[in-house]
Amino acid sequence: MSLNRNLVRGRELARTAGDHVADALGPLTVVGRGLRHHLGWLRAWWKRTPTDRRGPALLLAAAMVGALAVLPYGLLLAAAALAASAAWAGRDRSAEPAAAPDPAHLKLQAVYAALTPCLARADDPRPLYAHGGDHTKVFTRWEFDAEGRLADLELDYPAYFPDSEPAARARVEQVLQAKAGRVREYRFGWDEEGNRLRMQALAPLPGITVQPFVAAPGEIVLGITDAEGSDRTIPVRQGGIPTHQPPVVWRTAARTADAHLLAFGTPRAGTSTLLRSIALQVLPWADVVVIDGAGTGEHGCLVGRPGVRRVETSLHGAIAALQWAAGETTRRLAALDRARLGGGTPPRSVTRPLWLLLDHPAELSELAHAEGRPDPQDLLEVPLRQGRATRIGVVVAEHLGALERIRPVVRATAKARLVLGTPTAAQAEAALGAPLEITPPARTPAGRGYARLGAAAPVRIQVPAAPDPLDDDAPADQRQAVIALLPHTDTRTEAAAPTADLVKRPVR
Repeated sequence: MSLNRNLVRGRELARTAGDHVADALGPLTVVGRGLRHHLGWLRAWWKRTPTDRRGPALLLAAAMVGALAVLPYGLLLAAAALAASAAWAGRDRSAEPAAAPDPAHLKLQAVYAALTPCLARADDPRPLYAHGGDHTKVFTRWEFDAEGRLADLELDYPAYFPDSEPAARARVEQVLQAKAGRVREYRFGWDEEGNRLRMQALAPLPGITVQPFVAAPGEIVLGITDAEGSDRTIPVRQGGIPTHQPPVVWRTAARTADAHLLAFGTPRAGTSTLLRSIALQVLPWADVVVIDGAGTGEHGCLVGRPGVRRVETSLHGAIAALQWAAGETTRRLAALDRARLGGGTPPRSVTRPLWLLLDHPAELSELAHAEGRPDPQDLLEVPLRQGRATRIGVVVAEHLGALERIRPVVRATAKARLVLGTPTAAQAEAALGAPLEITPPARTPAGRGYARLGAAAPVRIQVPAAPDPLDDDAPADQRQAVIALLPHTDTRTEAAAPTADLVKRPVR
């Protein structure tokens, strides 16, 4: 027992002596820790400094030491300053509360780390992007919205990055979209001369319901866009409130090169809504033939309406209607030639516009191929090629996955393009005929997409909501808006009646 007590007492005495020694050597320990910190920083700085700059750096340090030696008490003051700096750097920080990290700094550093594998190269002697680097060296501008999400970012990238290759661009854009949030659209501006990229988050386009639009004769409002996508605004009613919005206007006059429209969309993206919106706009001054290839009856509200020549859902009826359209095109060409040769005015039955609206014709093409019948898309060749001269317009809406099943004649003559939904970069380029500089969000409302008219760059578009008024699941106010625009009385001119009678007979 006495031996154990002696051992315990010896341990206590040793611990007490150690504490006294630690208290006595405490300041020296702190200063030594600070000197090791300074030495480590000096060693790291020396490794980062290029070889050609080390000599001038040593010369500058020697000159400073010489100047201090000449001054009275210069070396003593320098030693005191070094000791104070070492004491501050070597202090115990375990008791200090850790500062809360800046959320913006963490997000920007995460974006920098994600871009490093895309923009860094191992043989770069002075890389802009390196693992563990600082984002402030390359991010020249950034902005966050009210919800703390990245809304604007401007960054520099190395000159060797292949910014002219779409695949390399798409990889960087995909990384930035993933880090900034996939629920929004982003526009990317690549400055190839200055090696600079800017990413801007775009505000969502407001939704509107189909309504009478202010447009010139022959103009069709496909939807609304943002301020950068249009050079004018039109009055619209948005949620019952009058306002002005920039429109996407499709000019379909005889002198335009975009006489026909080809629209693609993902499932339930709103291509049928687009056709109904176009039909409601052109019916006051044109005749319409509707081909419903899907056979869902979504265009049943147009059956029997003044100006609606036919609404066909079967293969046999579609072939008959398109054969008539081809013959009507030939008849109009002959009448126009006679009028020009005689120096007279063409009759109204020739100059009244006629629109062929085809919803999912690829399904009819497959059915016609299986039954050995003429392909409905092949019957469109004459109206497509001669439609601008004869005032006949063609609008084809198809599923995005059936893009390859659209005949070359349709893709070659339909210059106006539109894609709805969330296409990939390759699908958007194939559908629009030009690369899309805007990344679609992960989810989009019905009617959201992108439009390209002529040789212009693609713009965002929100198609007006025009649901089937017979669909009970659609909002009541939107259905009432469609019903209000449906023609209830025949306002066509008498000169157009004889050609209308030819088509109103049932086709067997």
